Amino acid sequence: MLNLLGDFIGELRAAGIPVSMSEHVDAARAMEAIDMSDRELMKSSLAATLVKDGDHLAVFSTAFEVYFATRSLESLDDLLDELSGDEESQGASGATGPGQSRGEGGGASSSMSAQELTDLLFRALRDQNRDAMRLAASEAVTRYAGMEPGRPVGGTYYLYRTLRNLELDALEQRLSESMGQGSSDDALVERLSHDEAHARIESLKAEIEREIRERLVEDRGAEALAKSVRKPLPEDLDVMHANRDEMAQLERALRPLSRKLAVRLARRRRRRHRGPVDLRHTVRRSLSTGGVPIDLRFKPPRPAKPEIIVIADISGSVASFARFTLHLVHAISSQFSKVRSFVFVDGLDEVSHLFEGVDDPADAVARINAEADVIAFDGHSDYGRAFLSFHERFADQITRRSTILILGDARNNYHQAHAEIIADLKYRAKAVYWLNPEPTSYWNSGDSIVNQYAPYCERVIECRTLRQLEAFVGELS
Repeated sequence: MLNLLGDFIGELRAAGIPVSMSEHVDAARAMEAIDMSDRELMKSSLAATLVKDGDHLAVFSTAFEVYFATRSLESLDDLLDELSGDEESQGASGATGPGQSRGEGGGASSSMSAQELTDLLFRALRDQNRDAMRLAASEAVTRYAGMEPGRPVGGTYYLYRTLRNLELDALEQRLSESMGQGSSDDALVERLSHDEAHARIESLKAEIEREIRERLVEDRGAEALAKSVRKPLPEDLDVMHANRDEMAQLERALRPLSRKLAVRLARRRRRRHRGPVDLRHTVRRSLSTGGVPIDLRFKPPRPAKPEIIVIADISGSVASFARFTLHLVHAISSQFSKVRSFVFVDGLDEVSHLFEGVDDPADAVARINAEADVIAFDGHSDYGRAFLSFHERFADQITRRSTILILGDARNNYHQAHAEIIADLKYRAKAVYWLNPEPTSYWNSGDSIVNQYAPYCERVIECRTLRQLEAFVGELS
């Protein structure tokens, strides 16, 4: 059991969940104190000792289902006899692993007909018989999934094949009608029946997915399967390609991330208690010992907060990256002497005023698309035009305390680059950084002109996730 727990924690770490050695020990002690035959209790105990962030629970649950999969299947004979009383059903065979012989249509051979399986599923869902539903799900996977030993296919493929053949929409309609029988013609009762039927169908899908996962673990092993089903943590999601649900996860992760980062930067600044060596006071303090040993004295520190200037492309797919970066930078603005924000497409506009007096930076970010004047010509990204506009209007306000952050993929739609503007900004400012949300392998392909700007930047950084963004912003102070 300890070896299995160690492998499980190794998977959590590989997925990005931080688990310390002391937490590993706590989890092992928790396993000694509970009844490990109670799977839900085991899952809750491990989550309590190993997971510190609620957004990591989904990744934890996936890994738990893989490493602690159970295989306690029974024969379908007694179940079929109990549910239907049909003597012929006693010949139905139970489910086996992925090495079963395949029947027509890619499924494994089974003595049950498709109609018998549908009736079995209906009765299990109607009576909310969990054991019956699991055995029916096992039979459905046996019949329709077409699982092959050793085939490196993810569970999603087998799940799709199984669900496609079950006609769950018709089953849901039948279940809804059966639950609404005997009631008055009430729209509310009809809606509740429909919602309950839908919830039970979803539980059936989850059971089928679990059955497939358990068979894949038996066939390929937990470690191999865990790698194929591993889900990224919210802070590791690719901002540019996140779907709606993933964007919601990113939004939830951003607020605690900004608070944690602000505390870390403030603590780091407080610890800078030493300035340069004070030679005069060092000599005077060392006179009594003849300079052996020497007693170093330091001047009081003069911590200087940098001034941050953000210039962000908000066109197309990079808009989401710009939005998260602006949100994070303004959320920790107390750690900088000043934060000014500019956004552009082919025109440029300052949006710093939108963040003034706003408690939640997300509110200001949401107003940018509606209020910022960023279209000057055709509405396609034009970095050269935007940089020229910035230089003409604001170059004289750049000082040696200014750190400039440029956010964008540098896809210029084949317009003029005007890289000389970035060269002049580098001369005026303390540093110029370029954050590019595209993978490095995409740079300088097509209309990307990163290589024309890179010589004039302190660094050009691939910044696709919140974790990468946090790491970079943490370096600025």
